[in-house]
Amino acid sequence: MGGLNLEVFKFGTYVLFPIGIMYYFGTNLDNRFTVGGFWPKPEECNHVPKDRDEVVAEYHRIVERQKLRQAHEARRSERGE
Repeated sequence: MGGLNLEVFKFGTYVLFPIGIMYYFGTNLDNRFTVGGFWPKPEECNHVPKDRDEVVAEYHRIVERQKLRQAHEARRSERGE
């Protein structure tokens, strides 16, 4: 049977193996697991209006878009589609 050296070797293996695995998979995570282009660029995101003039302009844009949509739906219903 083995002696003290074998027990020291086994103990070292039992301790260092999980530490080595955690070190290997735990380092450099940003470069290893990033997905390029996942998050939208700031210019592609919606912008929340901050002052009153921007809020009014956004409101008018939404109302105009809604009127166009209603007119389009009215034309479709007249044609029977």
